[in-house]
Amino acid sequence: MKKALIHDWYYINGGAEKVIHSFNQIWSDFEHFGLVDFLSEKDRAYILNGQMVKTSFIQKLPTAKSNHRKFLQMFPYAIEQFNLEEYDFVLSSSSSIAKGVITHQDQLHICYCHSPMRYAWDLYHQYLNEAGLDKGMKGIYAKYVLHKMRNWDIISSNRVDHFVANSEFIARRIFKVYRRESKVIYPPVDTESFKLERNKEDFYFTASRMVPYKKIDLIVKAFNEMPDKKLVVAGTGPDFEKIKKLAKDNIEFLGFVSEEILKRYMQSAKAFVFAAEEDFGIVPVEAQACGTPVIGYGRGGLLETVKHGISGVHFGQQSVNSIREAVLYFESLNFEPEIIRESVEKFSKNRFELEMKNYVELEYSKFKKLR
Repeated sequence: MKKALIHDWYYINGGAEKVIHSFNQIWSDFEHFGLVDFLSEKDRAYILNGQMVKTSFIQKLPTAKSNHRKFLQMFPYAIEQFNLEEYDFVLSSSSSIAKGVITHQDQLHICYCHSPMRYAWDLYHQYLNEAGLDKGMKGIYAKYVLHKMRNWDIISSNRVDHFVANSEFIARRIFKVYRRESKVIYPPVDTESFKLERNKEDFYFTASRMVPYKKIDLIVKAFNEMPDKKLVVAGTGPDFEKIKKLAKDNIEFLGFVSEEILKRYMQSAKAFVFAAEEDFGIVPVEAQACGTPVIGYGRGGLLETVKHGISGVHFGQQSVNSIREAVLYFESLNFEPEIIRESVEKFSKNRFELEMKNYVELEYSKFKKLR
C-alpha cells in the first residue's frame, strides 16, 4: 500500500516526534506532510530518517519559523490543501489539525491522537487567561477564532476511520469531544536507554520546559518550605528567570543539560517530582526506567504510568501544600528500584511498534475486504 504520514508540524524533537520516529521504524516508505518543517538536520535524521516534508503555504509566511501558531485561523484551510488522493493508507499524528486532511472512500485513515486540540477545548479558558486574551477586542477575536476551530474540529473528526489514543485518559477525552471510540496504544518510551540505578543520592529532581502548565514554580515553592531537602531543576524556557528568582539556597538550577547528564541526575535522584497534568507524560516513565520513583500530580496519564505506593506517590492538587505533603509521605515509604523498573516495561518502544504494526495491518486487511 502507498502510505502518507501527516503530522501537525515539525520544529522540535518532542514526545510526539518520538512517535513519528517509531512510525518510520515500522514503515520506511511513508511520504511526509506537515503544516511547517523547521527541523534541524540532526533532528531530521532521527525523526524522519533524513527525509523531507511536504509543507503547506504556512511555511512561507513571514515569522512562521519563530511563531507559526499566530496563523491558527488559517490552519484548517492549510491542512485541507494537501492532495492525498493517490495514497492507500493515511496515518495522521494529531494534537491539533493533522486529522483534518481530506481523504476519499477508497483510503484508510487512522489517526494517532495525542489529544483533541487542548487550547480549543479543556484548556480554552486557561489559554485565554495566560495569553491575556480574556477581554478586549483581541479577546473577542481570539474567542471567535477558537469557536470556529471547535466547529471545524468536530466536522473533521468524521474524516477519520479509526482513532488510536495515547492513553485511557485521552480515549475518554476523544469520546467526550468527538463521541468516537478509540483503541489505546501507549506511546513509545526508549526504556532501554535508561539504565537501572539502585544507589540513590540525597536529592530530588525535576526536569521540564519552563512554561506555565508544567507548574515548576509550585515545585520550587514547595521545596522552599523544606529547606533541609535538596531539589535539582533541569530545563529552560520562557519562565526560567522568574522561577529561579523564587528559589532558596536548597534549590539548584542546571538550565539546559545534555541527554547524558539528564539521565545521570534521573538515575541518581531519590525521586522525580512532576506537577503537570499530562496526556501521557514520557519523562516520568523515563525516570521509573531508571528505578527512580515519581512524586506526581494524580491526574491525566500519570495515573496510568505511576502506581501509587509501588512506583511512586500521587498528590491530589496542583498546590504547594499538596506537593510538600506528598514529599513528606514519600519519605515514610520504601521503594524497590527493580520493581519500579519492571512496572514501566509495558511502555517500551519495541512494544509500541509491534502493537501499532499489528493494529494497522489488521484494520487494513478488514478495509480491503470491504472494497
